[in-house]
Amino acid sequence: MSGDTDLIKLYSARILELAADIPHHGRLEAPGATVKKRSPLCGSTVTVDLTMEDGRVAAFGQDVKACALGQAAASVVGGAILGCTRDQITQARDELRVMLKEDGPTPSAPFDGLEVLRPAVAFKNRHASILLTLEAASEAAAQLAETQSA
Repeated sequence: MSGDTDLIKLYSARILELAADIPHHGRLEAPGATVKKRSPLCGSTVTVDLTMEDGRVAAFGQDVKACALGQAAASVVGGAILGCTRDQITQARDELRVMLKEDGPTPSAPFDGLEVLRPAVAFKNRHASILLTLEAASEAAAQLAETQSA
């Protein structure tokens, strides 16, 4: 791998555009669940606020303090998550993990925009930051499912 060329691919114009325009950036006033995740390797953090109605995401907020790749992932997730079920969020998290760690297929719609992060497959030290938003959203949805079924 030639380092400069790979870094240019990694930080493409599209990734930088996504990082600069994160949907639902900011916290919810009255979330049903809040989960904060941190990548120990790079220090990136994401806090996700979530509410669900009838088993689907009704409101979503996120506070993202991450590298451009983590921000780009948060942007794609923020643009796709409203109306999703807990299972869809968990599936997207698992599919993103497989895409990054095993060069697997792109996550299913509506999270297929995460394909833009495929160049990060070769950069294992970036994977944790990219996964933060979906990990936090998946955990928040699980918390809500537990409290709503209790």
